Amino acid sequence: MALTTVSSDRLATNVKTSNLGTELSKKVGQKKNLIINGSMQVAQRGTSSTTSGYGSVDRFRIQHSGTDNAPTQSQVDVAAGTTPYTLGFRKASKITNGNQTSGAGSSDHIYWEYYAEAQDIAKSGWNYLSSSSFVTLSFWIKSSVAQNFYGSVRTRQGTSQNFPFETGSLSADTWTKITKTIPGNSNLQFDNDTAKNFQLNIMAFLGTDGTASGVSLNTWAAYAAGTRTPDQTSTWYTTNSATLEITGVQLEVGSVATDFEHRSFGQELALCQRYFTQSYPHGVVAGSNSPATVLRKLASGNSYDDIAMFQFPTEMRAVPTIVLYNPVTGVVNGFRGDSNNFTGAAINTATTRGVSIYKNTSVTATVFMSIHATASAEL
Repeated sequence: MALTTVSSDRLATNVKTSNLGTELSKKVGQKKNLIINGSMQVAQRGTSSTTSGYGSVDRFRIQHSGTDNAPTQSQVDVAAGTTPYTLGFRKASKITNGNQTSGAGSSDHIYWEYYAEAQDIAKSGWNYLSSSSFVTLSFWIKSSVAQNFYGSVRTRQGTSQNFPFETGSLSADTWTKITKTIPGNSNLQFDNDTAKNFQLNIMAFLGTDGTASGVSLNTWAAYAAGTRTPDQTSTWYTTNSATLEITGVQLEVGSVATDFEHRSFGQELALCQRYFTQSYPHGVVAGSNSPATVLRKLASGNSYDDIAMFQFPTEMRAVPTIVLYNPVTGVVNGFRGDSNNFTGAAINTATTRGVSIYKNTSVTATVFMSIHATASAEL
């Protein structure tokens, strides 16, 4: 399989080779990648879904609307012997298109969406108000259809700003590395808080309601819903079962793209669990029949007795939304008492560190109660 490398946007021509040593020396020993799970290792919710939103790879949600047939998002293996496999990448996030029988509608869209907390950019070391200070975005992408794709970076605090870019023409079924050097701008705002602000979109397709022919690439402009990128070709979108894959997503301070910062699975999982965690084993879909790793407690025989305490593995970004499941039937707000099923599970108290779960129905003393829970504090 051929390997193609696409250079960064035209801004890269302003980066002097002499900067390379300085940029590299700054990053030695640093945790430089501002993107969590950019190597697509972690998929707590499962490895495949047709939902719009978070459904497979953590931190990268796939948004779709207007489709005749929902696309499938999945975590997949990177084929051995390919680049980026030779660079240490083993997983990718993949979109498989459905059958869009009515063609490309003006409001149709399918794209990846990633959010970073405002404070992570504010304290990254990027002088984001200066046009001579940069962050560099890099990622690997592979399409089953040969065409150009678009993406964008958006800020959401203050006056929202938009930075559109393109991949350049991709060869079919060929992994290509994309590098984009992004300057600061006096209109950018990143508050020192946990709100979503830095938004990255990599687009399979965006209809004309969100595009315009005169949009300029590789420059900041005020965000408007109808001018996110130039008009996009619909070839991929109107091809049944077309696929698009990404991996190795990295955002780093500086004007040079350096080697990807590979973190261990445990490190990436802990970072992801700030935003989502579950009592189910890793990769088990919530609501599945899964008696493993349940939250358990011996019943006292009283109503309004605690079922369990779900202690989160790390401090969550905010007090999370909790969903409770019977571990066998998957019924929401249900729980198990030995071999019997009950309803009436509820949340007593939730914090960023854990949640107390109780029942409002009587269960015979000495019965072991069990339940599963998910906790989401996603941006």
